[in-house]
Amino acid sequence: MAMERLTIQVGLYEVNCSILSEDGKAWIVDPGHEADRIAALLEKKGLKPEAILLTHAHFDHIGAVAGLLEKFPSLPVYIGEKDVAVISHPMNQLPPDYPPVKKPASLKAIGQAGSIEGLVGLQGLEVIETPGHTPGGVCYYLPSEKLLLAGDTLFAGSVGRTDLPGGDMGTLVESLKKLTTLPDDTIVVPGHGPKTTIGAEKRYNPFL
Repeated sequence: MAMERLTIQVGLYEVNCSILSEDGKAWIVDPGHEADRIAALLEKKGLKPEAILLTHAHFDHIGAVAGLLEKFPSLPVYIGEKDVAVISHPMNQLPPDYPPVKKPASLKAIGQAGSIEGLVGLQGLEVIETPGHTPGGVCYYLPSEKLLLAGDTLFAGSVGRTDLPGGDMGTLVESLKKLTTLPDDTIVVPGHGPKTTIGAEKRYNPFL
C-alpha cells in the first residue's frame, strides 16, 4: 500500500498537523493542539500510531503531545536535540489554550542529520537540520514521496520568524540553502498556510 498523507489545521494558530500512514500504521507530525480530534481521526481510519515527529518545540506545534501520550503512552516522540530545552521553557506557553508542556518520558532527541535511529517504518525518511527559527529545528524529507514537511522553516512565499528566543536569521538563511538543493517538484507542507513546491519557492520567495 502506498504512503498516504492527511494534513489538518489544529489550534488557534492553524498549525498543519500531518498524519502519514501506510499499512495501518501512522506517524503524526506536529500535533499542535486538539489531541482528541487527532486520536478520533486515527480511530476512524483504523490507524495505529507509531511515533510523533516534531519539526520544532514551539508551543503551537507540541500542544497535543501530552494528550496523545495519555491515549498512547508508549509512543516515542522525536525532536531535534537542540530544541529539547525549548519544550519546557517558561516562555514556551500561552495559557489557557497552550499550557506548559513537560518533557515527555518517551522523548528521543535527534542528533546529526540523516535517518532516525530506532524509528519504526517510514522507509527512507531523511532528517534535514534546519536551525534558525529555533536552535534545533528540523525538516522531514521523504524522497520517495517527493515530500518535505518543513515546519516553520519555510512557508509559501515566506520563512519562519527569527525574532523569538533562539532565532537567528543568518542561521536560517544557511538552512534554506540546504532546502534549495532538493528537486523542484518536491511538495512542501509548511507549519502554517498552504502547501507549495521547492521550485515555486526558488522562483517567487524573496528569501530564497
